[in-house]
Amino acid sequence: MSAPTIPETQKAIVFETCNGPLLYKDIAVPKPQANEILVNIKYSGVCHSDLHTWKNDWPAVPLKLPLVCGHEGAGVVAAVGANVSPDQWKVGDLAGIKLINKACLSCENCQQGEEPACGKLILSGFQTDGTFQQYGTVDAFQATKLPADIDLSSVGPILCAGITVYKGLKTSGAKPGQWVVISGAAGGLGSLAVQYARALGLRVIAIDGGDERGDFVKNLGAEEFIDFRKCQDIAKEIHRITDGGAHAALNVSTSEAAIQQSVDFVRNRGTVVLIGLPADSKVCLPILETVCRQISVKGSYVGNNWDTNEAIDFFARGLVKCPIKIVGLSELESVFKLMEEGKTIGRYVLDTSK
Repeated sequence: MSAPTIPETQKAIVFETCNGPLLYKDIAVPKPQANEILVNIKYSGVCHSDLHTWKNDWPAVPLKLPLVCGHEGAGVVAAVGANVSPDQWKVGDLAGIKLINKACLSCENCQQGEEPACGKLILSGFQTDGTFQQYGTVDAFQATKLPADIDLSSVGPILCAGITVYKGLKTSGAKPGQWVVISGAAGGLGSLAVQYARALGLRVIAIDGGDERGDFVKNLGAEEFIDFRKCQDIAKEIHRITDGGAHAALNVSTSEAAIQQSVDFVRNRGTVVLIGLPADSKVCLPILETVCRQISVKGSYVGNNWDTNEAIDFFARGLVKCPIKIVGLSELESVFKLMEEGKTIGRYVLDTSK
């Protein structure tokens, strides 16, 4: 395949200061380094962490400024670096850019296939420009190979939200036929978590607010729905439904209260998995009860390359669908506003051509 014509400039959303203006502007197209590929990004999902990044809710996380956010990009390889083998990547391949842009590949964690725990990670949309642009670079090892017939508009969110909840469900240790409770089930992460849980043979109780959200998650496969706006005692209701408590709780919401409550509704020897990252929040555990009931609380980050391939495979086989709404790249600010107001259902995806 002949190399495509790569422009000198491209459209992108850039912010120069945290909480500053989101500028829709022309910037230079980056050139791939020796071990990188350049991806012509067609679509990018919008993750809640992009909003947190722009607002600087996590000041301990170093940011490159000015910054192009985003880490759920899907597109076409436009160029490859000098050290990238044609057996690995070639122009015209479909590729995804996920959160992990580069890892050292030599530390203890990387050598055990746990690159999300690498201490030298470079993250897309944090320490390097991400996917809210038309062209982006990524280390060839960390780029995700996508099937040739994949739906590029829908697969982007799988590269973060899908991988994240899939890894979280694996981390929970829940087995087929067991109960998992998903808090924030109608959101971008939660809507995928419901589907991955069902695909893994788990029984799902979804927690969210409102009849519309209840219908939405039931259509995705949730067996039970609890409206936190109406239910007076969520833990009691879950214990009733499950005859003793959930085997696992997957917290993908950004509500500290919901996360705290999840400790109460898992059964003895149950597992609470923390994924959502509300700013400046804590989980307080009663030590005696936690020890005697043998409750596990685990943090789960993004998955490694193997987790990514598994998550993409579920999507490619039609077992998981990504509920999306496509808007133009220039409309990112309005998407952030909807996120802040808690009005998003499913995942917003940016079309970089608009």
